[in-house]
Amino acid sequence: MTVSIALFTQDLRLHDNPVLHAAAEAGRQVVPLFVLDPAVETAGFAAPNRQAFLADCLADLDTGLRSRGSRLVLRHGDPAEQAARVAEETGAAAVHVAAGVSAFAHRRETRLRELLGDRLRVHDASLTVVPPGEVTPAGKDHYAVFTPYHRAWQQAPRRKVLAAPRALHTPRAVTGERLPTADGTSPALPPGGESAARRHWRRWDPDAYAELHDALAEDGTSRLSPYLHFGCLSANELATHATAHGGEGAEAFVRQLAWRDFHHQVLAARPAVAHQDYRSRSDHWHHDEAEAEAWRQGRTGYPIVDAGMRQLLHEGWMHNRARLLTASFLAKSLYLDWRTGARHFLSLLVDGDVANNQLNWQWVAGTGTDTRPNRLLNPLRQALRYDPDGAYVRRWIPELADVPGPAVHQPWSLDRDLAPDYPAPIVAPDSLGARFRHARALD
Repeated sequence: MTVSIALFTQDLRLHDNPVLHAAAEAGRQVVPLFVLDPAVETAGFAAPNRQAFLADCLADLDTGLRSRGSRLVLRHGDPAEQAARVAEETGAAAVHVAAGVSAFAHRRETRLRELLGDRLRVHDASLTVVPPGEVTPAGKDHYAVFTPYHRAWQQAPRRKVLAAPRALHTPRAVTGERLPTADGTSPALPPGGESAARRHWRRWDPDAYAELHDALAEDGTSRLSPYLHFGCLSANELATHATAHGGEGAEAFVRQLAWRDFHHQVLAARPAVAHQDYRSRSDHWHHDEAEAEAWRQGRTGYPIVDAGMRQLLHEGWMHNRARLLTASFLAKSLYLDWRTGARHFLSLLVDGDVANNQLNWQWVAGTGTDTRPNRLLNPLRQALRYDPDGAYVRRWIPELADVPGPAVHQPWSLDRDLAPDYPAPIVAPDSLGARFRHARALD
């Protein structure tokens, strides 16, 4: 009896999963396999928030598989070695896996090919809408600017959305280990798993997205990023559904999916940008651990920045506009190395993704793909534009809860009795960006 292995990585779902679909098509029996790789922890990427979310995802995937007559087989160790071992135990004819973009994913695929040879089947467009490298400018291996990439991305063919399998049969003899449990650092983590993802997706209103996704006090973003990172939802299914839905909000959301694909194709072509400048500006970063720690704890004295950082600590997630503001403040106002901020974000973000996190940080810092590398987001102007009444700030900074209206954004101009426990600004409001501008003037 033909056996196929579906090796899950960042595609922890039953719906629109090319890996699972191909394994089910090719084999009378399917082994759904997930391998907990100790190298993830060794590399420092096993953040508690993501480990807790992952535990939810695996439990939910196992439940979904069991409802179809199968189960999730969990192993610990090197994914390639464990996949080869399960293939030997079951006599599997093929091992199916999604193509990844990081250096880690490239090494895993190389090792799988070494051990499995032509039994390995790698599937593109499992983690993205358009596979990295499918659209490229003439003579180059990737797009370095988003706008021309987006035009090409919109014209690229897309695969059809695949239905979840109705039934799966797994060899009884193959054994696995107990599913993991984990506790997160942040107290208000979202629940993980495909079931929670699809419930959340059904409740979300895309029609309001265009108007509200930048409004900090509104819950207008999709909040689907954690589910996309772990593959509980398919980017292809989301894009297909939103395109069919139509409207300004859906179009704006699809554009964000294109940004996600854009970053993935940059990282696929240049894996080193996970820790090196994409475009070096010869920055000589300022070093001040006390300032970095004040930023991490949400104690910079700039309420809009501190609100974002405190949301991150509490939820393991941060509003996208707040991510831009807090990152710009660290890299441009404090002129601290973007890698300092990127590491902190990855230590807490449930959706902590190397491609999106590192390349968004580089975009903000001026070392990435932004065509205006000297762009500086003024936290005061941004606060008045995206949190005009101060509701977002008051939600996350109890020290300022009694300060009414937009005055909450400039507590240094208030009577100290109104905010006695809130810190003074760590950089003067009239010198925001001075360090960055001075450094660039010297280059």
